[in-house]
Order: sequence, then C-alpha cells, then structure tokens
Amino acid sequence: MRRLGFSLAAPVGAFVLTIIISTVALWIFGSDPLEAYGDMLGHARKLETVVDILNRATPFYLSAVAAAIGFRMNLFNIGVEGQYLIAFLIAAQVGGLISLPSALHILVIMLVAMIVGSLWAGIAGILKTTRGVNEVVSTIMLNAIAVAGLIAWLQREWQAELGEQFSSSDLGTNPIEESGLLPTINWLPEIFTREIGQGKELTGMLLVAILVGVAYHVLLNRTRFGFDLRASGLNPFAARAGGVPPKRMVVAAMMLSGAVAGLIGMVELADRGKFPPDPIQGLGFAGIAVALLGRNHPGGMVFSALLFAFLDVSSGVLDTTGAASREIATIMQGIVLLTAVVAYGVANRVREREEARSTAEALVTAGDDELAGASA
Repeated sequence: MRRLGFSLAAPVGAFVLTIIISTVALWIFGSDPLEAYGDMLGHARKLETVVDILNRATPFYLSAVAAAIGFRMNLFNIGVEGQYLIAFLIAAQVGGLISLPSALHILVIMLVAMIVGSLWAGIAGILKTTRGVNEVVSTIMLNAIAVAGLIAWLQREWQAELGEQFSSSDLGTNPIEESGLLPTINWLPEIFTREIGQGKELTGMLLVAILVGVAYHVLLNRTRFGFDLRASGLNPFAARAGGVPPKRMVVAAMMLSGAVAGLIGMVELADRGKFPPDPIQGLGFAGIAVALLGRNHPGGMVFSALLFAFLDVSSGVLDTTGAASREIATIMQGIVLLTAVVAYGVANRVREREEARSTAEALVTAGDDELAGASA
C-alpha cells in the first residue's frame, strides 16, 4: 500500500498543481477558468473531437517512444525531429515512384521510413562511440542538416521535375497511389458508438502506435537486449564488467530510436498522400516532453500523449468560443510538464527517505536480535 501510495502521489500531485496554476494563469489573463474548462471538456465529449485527439496523440506517442528508448540508455536524443522529417520525405518519394499491391506497398513505405530514420540517428551513435561527440550536440546539428539542408535541397530538386507550369497543389513529392496509403479505421469506434461525422477519419497509424508501445514494453522488459540496454543506462561500468559492449549498445539504441522516429511522419503521409511543402513540425520536441511526463513507461506515455493532444485540440475551441486565448493551451502544456517534474522530484525524495528509514530500522532490529542471541 505504501508503494502504491508513492506511485499515485506524484501524478495526483501534478494534476492538482496543474489545475491550481492554470486557474491562476487564466485569471491573470482575464478569462473565466470555469467557462474555459467547461468549453474544453464539453468539446472533448464529442465523438469527432475524440477522433481528432486520437489522431493528434498518435504521432506524439510514437515520438515519445523514440525519445524514451534513448532515455532508457541514458542518451538524450534531441534529433527525433530531423529523423522523422527526413524519413518522411524519403519514404514519401519512394512510395510515389513505385506501384505494388496494397499490403506490400504500405510495408515498403514504412520499412523505408524506419531504415532512413535509423541510419540518420545511427550517425549520432557512431560519432559518440568513435569520436566522443555528445549526442545532444550531434543530434541538434543533424536536425539542422536534415531540415535546412537535405530536405530543402531534395524538395527543390524533385519539384524541378514538374517543369515550369505547375500549381501550388503540385508542390511536394509525387502523390502516392491509393494502394500505398494506410486505410483509416473509422469502423473500429463505430462498433461501439455512432457513425463518425463531419468527414473525420481515424488514422490507421493508431494501431501501429499500439503495436509499437507493446513491442517497446516487451523489448525492454522481456528480452536480453532490453536488459542490457537498461543496465547500460543505469550503470555502464557495471554493464561492461558483465560483458555488455557499451559502444554497440549506444549505436543500437540510437538506431532503434531513429527507426521508431521514422514512423512519426507516416501519420501525415497516410492523410495527405505525399510529403507536403508544409509538413507538421515540432512533433519530435513534443515527444520529448511526452516521454518525460510519462516517465518513459509505455502506459504513462499513452496518458501524457492523450493529455497533450487534448490540450492541442482544445486550443481551437477556446479561440472559437472566446473563453480564453488559444495560447493558454500551450501554457498549460508547459505547466503540466513543470508540475510533473516537481511532483515526481518530491515523491522520489520522500520515497528515498522512507527507504533509508526502513533500512535503518531493519539494521537496528537485526543488531538487537544478534545481541539477544549472543547473550542467550
């Protein structure tokens, strides 16, 4: 019960602090907190809004898993942003150039995305193991090279093939045939509720994200590789003494992280059918926040991804109803992350203090028993 109490104390404390600070922030900005919360919750109860939240949470979750793999190895992969964007671009271009049966077409596109993301992240791993370059520095630089370098250049080269006469709708990579687009799964929620309206479509990548979360849990907790990865992250010197090759684990963790990052852009690809001139950006950095809030746990990251998605989707309704500025949702995301860090820090200190006290009491009891036995 005590352990369960410590586990629940941090998220409950973070939630209470978030409500308090967000309420104060809304008052400061001249908004009615009750009206704002009411609009957000009322909007979230609609089935179409739930679909929007799930569609938004899916790339958040994939990004969080990609970042969490690095975190469990004690690696700070800042490059998820560049990894998913360059994987998105290359996979979309390959998908637009080939024609295959549907299942094979989709599989090829996803494999290309995972391979490109893995190779791009692997560069940071190799730099760290061979030249001692910190992964934070290398992944930030690789982000810039990917976004402002390769992606900008490749887009220009591929769009030049369209000739001089083309419209703005032609910009981006070649459109992918219908066979290469992952089907939507509106049928799944419609089994339990009414038909989804307003033209909303639930992305099929939601099922892929669920599979990724399950695979992440099994890999880390039920395989030798996962044990080696966690051991290397906790104590690389002890892991090395136990026969775990630290350099190989660094490269493997970075490449695995990049492979998952490559799937992030597949959500938008399934929706738009190509790499657009204005792809959604910032998902890689949002994933870091989601992973930190979810404590790198597959279940915890589900709730944090849904929370961030809920706040993102709610920003639009706040702007529409006038209950508050849409920027308040971004502020609330920051408040959630900040309060979670504070709450988890306090909970960890209290738990460590309780463990130290229990250990001391156990040692005193053991010492008394030894004295009593010796005297007898």
